[in-house]
Amino acid sequence: MDAHVREILVEGGILVEEMLERCMGSEALLIRLLKKFPADSSFDRLETAFRNEDEAAALEAAHTLKGVCGNLSVAELFKLLEGQVHLLRAHDMAGAAAMMPDVSRRYHAAVQAIAKAFD
Repeated sequence: MDAHVREILVEGGILVEEMLERCMGSEALLIRLLKKFPADSSFDRLETAFRNEDEAAALEAAHTLKGVCGNLSVAELFKLLEGQVHLLRAHDMAGAAAMMPDVSRRYHAAVQAIAKAFD
């Protein structure tokens, strides 16, 4: 993977070196896994849950997306979702909903970086 691709991914909030370690140094595996990220439905389910004011669905979607981000080293989004999950578990739906603009911004930055790096 060339330096330009790494730079694009890092700008999208992805810790490339950390993910490479997780992939046992396999760039092919890293690329294959990252390309699957935009197809994951967790973010769409999260947005829908907040639109429907469904706290249980929001918690499930945020927790799932947090796990995906943790596995893929999408670090900035992971940290946001960690806080959002904490608020949802404390039944602070308003506080968790207030985080959605930042969550959305970081999610779309990661998706756009992946598209730019590999398309």
